[in-house]
Amino acid sequence: MDNRRKKKLTFFTIGLIFFLSGVEYAVILPTIWRYLQTLNAAPYFLGLVLSAFSFSGLLSGPLFGHWSDRTGTTKKILLFANLFEIVGNFMYFMEYSKWLLLSSRLVAGIGTGAGSSIFGFLTRITAAEDRATVFAAVMACRQLGLLIGPAFNIFLRLCDFHLGPFVVNKYTAPGLFMCLLWVLLQLAVVFMYWDLPHLERGRVQEGSTSRNREEDSDEAKPLMGSQEAVASNPTGNQSFAASSVMPNHISPPSSPLPSQALESSSPFNNFSISREFLREEVVVLLAAQFITLFNQTALETMVTPLTQKFFGYGELENSVMYSLCGVEVIAGFLFVRWLSCRASDRAVLAVGLTICNIAGVWCLIFLANPLGGFPWQLTEFIIGVFLQVLGLPFVAVAQVSLFSKVTAEKTQGFSQGVRRSVGGLATILGPLWAGGLTENMYIMLGVMAALLALLTKSQGHLTLGLVLDLLSSDEDPMVQMQQGP
Repeated sequence: MDNRRKKKLTFFTIGLIFFLSGVEYAVILPTIWRYLQTLNAAPYFLGLVLSAFSFSGLLSGPLFGHWSDRTGTTKKILLFANLFEIVGNFMYFMEYSKWLLLSSRLVAGIGTGAGSSIFGFLTRITAAEDRATVFAAVMACRQLGLLIGPAFNIFLRLCDFHLGPFVVNKYTAPGLFMCLLWVLLQLAVVFMYWDLPHLERGRVQEGSTSRNREEDSDEAKPLMGSQEAVASNPTGNQSFAASSVMPNHISPPSSPLPSQALESSSPFNNFSISREFLREEVVVLLAAQFITLFNQTALETMVTPLTQKFFGYGELENSVMYSLCGVEVIAGFLFVRWLSCRASDRAVLAVGLTICNIAGVWCLIFLANPLGGFPWQLTEFIIGVFLQVLGLPFVAVAQVSLFSKVTAEKTQGFSQGVRRSVGGLATILGPLWAGGLTENMYIMLGVMAALLALLTKSQGHLTLGLVLDLLSSDEDPMVQMQQGP
């Protein structure tokens, strides 16, 4: 089989993995609240169960990422991680007690840690100028799963029979259904996934056009201007460029000496966590990951109790609502995919944060204490959810693309694992925050809006710092921005 076909099948399998992760979320979330009620669980248990899934993913992400960086492969990691998804979803199906349900989400969450290996893999096989487009396509696959997932609930909610000692009903059927889908995915990874060779950065740079050079030099630089000289080093001093971890997609054109090759056999030689992650531009991007996912999961947690309280919605209505949100998010990712070819990642991030801030203010005003009768309350609710969902694709794609460019490429698996762990921490705290404050909406939504405002201010500070640093340089700022590696 030729390499081109292998690449297509590998990308298809990656898309399928993210698609199934979206389906799993979509078929379980609308019914898990009622499922817990049948097991006599207290209301706080909903946030606990939703957080458990993220907690195990938080721990497993860096481990799987480190594994992929060490070995340079991802196929075995995906096969191993997928076993946890299969076992966890079967445990969800068993309907024994609320504690088994909690354990099932802990086990299934371990499998999500393989996502860090996938993002590291994609970073190594794609050019920097194509990365945002590829990441947007992969994320859109998950949103497609979120869109189609609720449609499966339409027939899963009709299940009412016994399978040996187990009861198959509208609450347990999602677990059995996802268990079967993850088994099929295991076969897809075996037969349709290959560990593709890493992209040769030097060759890509030689063949890039001047337009791509200008864009790459801008995006590959750290957000803070103090290290701009590394990316735009006019002297071509290789020792100086190689001594910096930024930008990650620049490789010295000369071949390393045998001794240098031996020293660099491990990607973690001379690796420093503080040097890699405790830089302002990296911290801001990690904060963007945390705050957006914190707000998103908090909103998702409060939505089902809110719709039940004000509108009397059940599983079917919530499934339809999530489907409509999925349509909006997919359209958003497709638009961001188009926009990322025409605008910088920083511009996309700024647009997303602006929309998210508007959504936060709207929810604080109109959802904390809905005004008017049923039609007005429903309208306020729809607008609030629409705005919250609209900003997500912009922030999600921009921050992951920028993060891959301001961290070292050889340790992308580990770095992406850290990024996903920060997101996992957000998806743990978000449901717990919302689950404990359903009766204090002003506090819940006020803190969420304040976090967004703080993030927007930090992002604006970094962008302003870059501009001022360029203007104060001895070199012409426009020339410095346009210089390639």
